Amino acid sequence: MNNKKIPMRKCVGCNKLHNKKDLLRITKYNDDLVMDRKHKMNGRSAYICSQEECLKLALKNKGFERSLKCKIPTTIYEVIRQEID
Repeated sequence: MNNKKIPMRKCVGCNKLHNKKDLLRITKYNDDLVMDRKHKMNGRSAYICSQEECLKLALKNKGFERSLKCKIPTTIYEVIRQEID
């Protein structure tokens, strides 16, 4: 029997808990924001669902700014939008 705990993370858009592997991870690494596809990089991170609605909510409620504790340029939102599509 497999009793391994599944890591859960909260989406910065909808604020719901999801399996970590189902979310996109954006990491602040050396003052740069990076899309961490392998979920392995060091640094402060924020997670978001792969849905356009969650991205709109994250932009509206400043979820990335709050989680990453920095100002987020609009180009990052475009990169995330392309990743979702």
